[in-house]
Amino acid sequence: MPAPIFEALRQAADPAGHLSYAGFTRLALYHPEHGYYHRQRERVGRNEQSDFYTAASLGGVFADLLLEAIGQLAPAPLESFSLVELGVEAGRGTLAGQAGRFAFTHEIGSGQSMDLPERAIVFANELLDAQPFHRFGFIEGQWREYGVLVGPDGLSEVLLPRPSAEAEEFLATLPPSGEGYRLDISLEAETLLARIARQVRSGLLVFFDYGRSWPGLLEETPAGSARAYHRHEASTDLLARPGEQDLTCHVCWDRLADTLTANAWPGAKLETQEAFFVKHAAPAIERIITAPGNTFDPKKQTLKELIYPGHMGRKFQVMSVCKPDA
Repeated sequence: MPAPIFEALRQAADPAGHLSYAGFTRLALYHPEHGYYHRQRERVGRNEQSDFYTAASLGGVFADLLLEAIGQLAPAPLESFSLVELGVEAGRGTLAGQAGRFAFTHEIGSGQSMDLPERAIVFANELLDAQPFHRFGFIEGQWREYGVLVGPDGLSEVLLPRPSAEAEEFLATLPPSGEGYRLDISLEAETLLARIARQVRSGLLVFFDYGRSWPGLLEETPAGSARAYHRHEASTDLLARPGEQDLTCHVCWDRLADTLTANAWPGAKLETQEAFFVKHAAPAIERIITAPGNTFDPKKQTLKELIYPGHMGRKFQVMSVCKPDA
């Protein structure tokens, strides 16, 4: 274990050495020096040095489809809105070079202040699943919170003697479950979405991610949904490489939609990535399909990967909501 991140974890733990999973993942992902998203290394891509790839990292096809969809969904002409992309990897903005189509364009990466225009189109790809998360288990007839023990020999998972302050109210809302059932959920993703919704008064919000419904998380993932990603390998060992591997869990789309509604953005729509692009970006899809070239044209291959059900088409979902000027 790298000594610097271990020292940060030790200092954040309580006198018994306990950290909630939210406390652990917050430091492992976002510690200003040693966190995964702040380390100077390549994280996204298909080479051996990266850990995962996203739809946005597949090239310009994703941007073309997204711009077509934004044009169809925006409640007013694009030039009247600022365009903001959140969670941008340095130098990898999906919609870079679109300044002429919008009133203003802005990319906000991890750790940067988030001061959003009141009238904006906000887009994020796999941002919500990258937030710190809690881990709970149904043990002997009640929900308990799991945490991390920062010990002299390393890290280990433990049941916390009492829930963390930020989880206590949430725990009281959970229905009974089967013995040993685990629930991983990011309450911070909901907090982040509420901040975005409160800052932006009108426009369009579009979030690409992977997740489940609330009943799905409570009934279909008995071992939890949290995973670690390192060199394109998924693992359930969340404590193996703090600061050196990605940590993520499924978002809860129902709770996120409720968060938007509670912050004056009602009517959020959830679609598979396939359905979103087929419904809202058909002209861009047709241009790619009918362009001269053979079956192995790179753009056509990327299009298949983005929308085919066996690839990303159904693995990822899109939540979108628009709100015209009051």
